[in-house]
Amino acid sequence: MNRQPTTRRAALRSLVASLAGAAMLLAPVPVATAVNRPDNHPAQSQRIAAWSPSMTTGGPSFDNQTIRMVVHSSIAGSDPRITLSNRFSDTPLTVASVEVAEQDTGGAEVPGTSRAVTFDHAGSVTIPAGAELVSDAIPISVDAGENLLVSLYLPTATGTSTWHSDAFDTTFIAAGDHTDDEDAAGFATRTTSWYYLAGLDLKSHTAQGTVVAFGDSITDGYASSRGTYHRWPDHLARRLAAEPGPQRLGVVDAGIGGNRVLTDVPNLWQGISALKRFRHDALGQPGVTDVILLEGINDIGNNAGPNNGPLTAQDLINGYLSLINEAHAADVRMIGATLLPDRGNGYFTAAGEAIRQEVNRWIRTSGAFDGVIDFDRVMRSPTDPAALRAEYDAGDHIHPNDAGMEAMGNAIDLALLQD
Repeated sequence: MNRQPTTRRAALRSLVASLAGAAMLLAPVPVATAVNRPDNHPAQSQRIAAWSPSMTTGGPSFDNQTIRMVVHSSIAGSDPRITLSNRFSDTPLTVASVEVAEQDTGGAEVPGTSRAVTFDHAGSVTIPAGAELVSDAIPISVDAGENLLVSLYLPTATGTSTWHSDAFDTTFIAAGDHTDDEDAAGFATRTTSWYYLAGLDLKSHTAQGTVVAFGDSITDGYASSRGTYHRWPDHLARRLAAEPGPQRLGVVDAGIGGNRVLTDVPNLWQGISALKRFRHDALGQPGVTDVILLEGINDIGNNAGPNNGPLTAQDLINGYLSLINEAHAADVRMIGATLLPDRGNGYFTAAGEAIRQEVNRWIRTSGAFDGVIDFDRVMRSPTDPAALRAEYDAGDHIHPNDAGMEAMGNAIDLALLQD
């Protein structure tokens, strides 16, 4: 694992900027206007992102229903705020009431912990299509690793919802307004997605910033155990929390299953491209200081190059350079992670493996990233470098199981994330 000294930052940015310019990539474009988006850096806002799934289009419609969702905070702090997102919906969203409480078990709240959430001091709000809204501060304290329940009452038909499809956690849905319920008896429906709820930030006396884990289904946690927080970013968060002295970073998981670096996925619930969503999903996080980039295997597996052409290793490298350049312009460090092997999966081809190997060599040796995490070295089979280690394979030969996720989280040198 390599870490670029801070004194090399200016030279590194100059190198990356020139390479990105030579690549002649189109600059990422925002998809929707954010309303009241939090400030980025803790020196300006004193707020840190504790949890924030990346949102997409294509969720189900709701009508006169309450949605109760679990939020797992990566850091401790006070005065949390939530972000509601209507970015990928084409109709205004009316939210009649919002409550936040400590989770007891399942969809049940710890009695007496529920707090009403307001937006500019109003308990009911309408969010325009394509926009987001951040709540007022909620007068509670939150522990690192604590679960909160956030309940939204949606009184009228919403149309297609803005959502995160693969939560790997349980969401509880009830007919009518049940935001005040402490028990879960009225919540007859269970799903494994988050709807409209796009972030939790708070004031922290221990965390000095946020690292964003940015990627596809491997980062999103596909094949990890539901409700146990065994994604590799969860393991990273726990390691940071266990460090002696002040905890330095919150952790945000910005993974989307099926996501690609260069092109949008035809099934848009798998997200617009990394190039288009990076500014919002990564650089838009309150307090962001570092991004860990692990993405590209879906570009390779789909042979999805720019302009509907075949993919080359240089195409993917150019995409990385564009993201690095954008992060550095925002004074955010970029940590590159090598792509995991996938022999045995339907994605695998000899040509694709050649691209993966070339891209991984570039990640390790180019010096374009501020640091490197060699997930490939940790996860590959000792007898076949194109395949996952058997003990880390979830069974589809591309996604890590819980043991593999833990190995990835433990493979990160925390010095990469600390000045």
